[in-house]
Amino acid sequence: MDLPVVIGLLSAALLLHVALASFAYMIRLFRRHKIPFACVHDDPELGLVAKPQPDAPRQFGWAEVESLTGNFAPSAVIGEGGFSTVYLARLPPDAVPVALKLHRSSERLHRAFRQELDVLLRLRHPHIVPLLGYCDDREEGVLVFEFVPNGSLHEKLHGDSSSVLPWARRMAIAYQLAQALDYLHDGCNVQIVHGDVKASNVLLDGRLEPKLCDFGSARVGFSAAVLPRAVHPMLGSPGYIDPHYLRTGMVTKKSDVYSFGVLLLELITGTEAFDSAAERMLTAAVGPALRDPENNAGELVDRRLAGEYDAAEAAAAASMAAACIGANPSLRPSTAELVRGMAEKFCNWLKRALRTKVGHVFSAMMMMTEPAANSRRNLFAKRFEVMSSAYPSFNKEDKIVTTGKLPHELGGMESSASLMMNDAGRK
Repeated sequence: MDLPVVIGLLSAALLLHVALASFAYMIRLFRRHKIPFACVHDDPELGLVAKPQPDAPRQFGWAEVESLTGNFAPSAVIGEGGFSTVYLARLPPDAVPVALKLHRSSERLHRAFRQELDVLLRLRHPHIVPLLGYCDDREEGVLVFEFVPNGSLHEKLHGDSSSVLPWARRMAIAYQLAQALDYLHDGCNVQIVHGDVKASNVLLDGRLEPKLCDFGSARVGFSAAVLPRAVHPMLGSPGYIDPHYLRTGMVTKKSDVYSFGVLLLELITGTEAFDSAAERMLTAAVGPALRDPENNAGELVDRRLAGEYDAAEAAAAASMAAACIGANPSLRPSTAELVRGMAEKFCNWLKRALRTKVGHVFSAMMMMTEPAANSRRNLFAKRFEVMSSAYPSFNKEDKIVTTGKLPHELGGMESSASLMMNDAGRK
């Protein structure tokens, strides 16, 4: 046999052996650390922890839908829009509460339902309302969602509630929504433009964390940016619509960025995006102050907070909002840039406090090379980012540092620190 042929066969056998050995090692690693093969969108920079892929949304029959809603009893209605009605239902056997959205019957609305369903089936993100199931047996399409108990952000900001949404929670909501939009724009297998980002399309769960909903206006892929308005109905809501879209009919990711900027202004000021009585938009009302947002941020902040806010965060948030609603879409930040900017400019107090309390852990982390220790190190880093986003303006830094008392959500941080220190001591 020729020498080159022998060398070629030996090389192929060696490569096959290396590939099989690598695959076997990865299998052992996944089993050892219980790493799921199918995970939702996971990005350490965004503080998202990988979780096993939930069960795929199930398909309901029409008889099931009628049973769940008590034959569409009026007493089960919890919301109503121009083209749909939302019912509160309970799934057997554990009576889990769900929100069941029934679309009106028409050929055009059924197309809109199919479009929304197609988008929702692609999505898995902690700050997007999960789709649990659907029914497409009839022209009246049905979507079944996880029930989100605290209503919408619009109701929380502008309702009659005597409680005022704290500044820290407002900034955490903004950060988490930016994460959700970044996932839509660049984290899915196709790019998705939401098309109707507004406070009433943000639901709040039991911990007042946001869940983006209503994908009836969403556009998927490159075609979303090039199809003229005549092909699709008008996108967006008064006060949130990108003026560039109104002029050109072109939808892009920067259209969502504009709407997010308006929503960020709404969180800062506590003022509705559009005042129907005065027929005035929030962007016009705060326009003069946004010419110098860093120095004028104090004028913008919701008076109901009675001064309980972080001035540096307010200046940073106002500057970001001003950049988002800029006239030139190409100069607006991307959602990835927004997420990075918020992570850098918000949460500074917590990062300093945690470094004071557990700073020695970071040097211990540098000593770790064993996979289990690395896994704990990564878990610690993710928890650090998550807690930083959740408590961006907690003003009791002295209590944290001097007494060692952390909010209860930080218990996992201390556990991780102890585990890592123990691992480092054994090295």
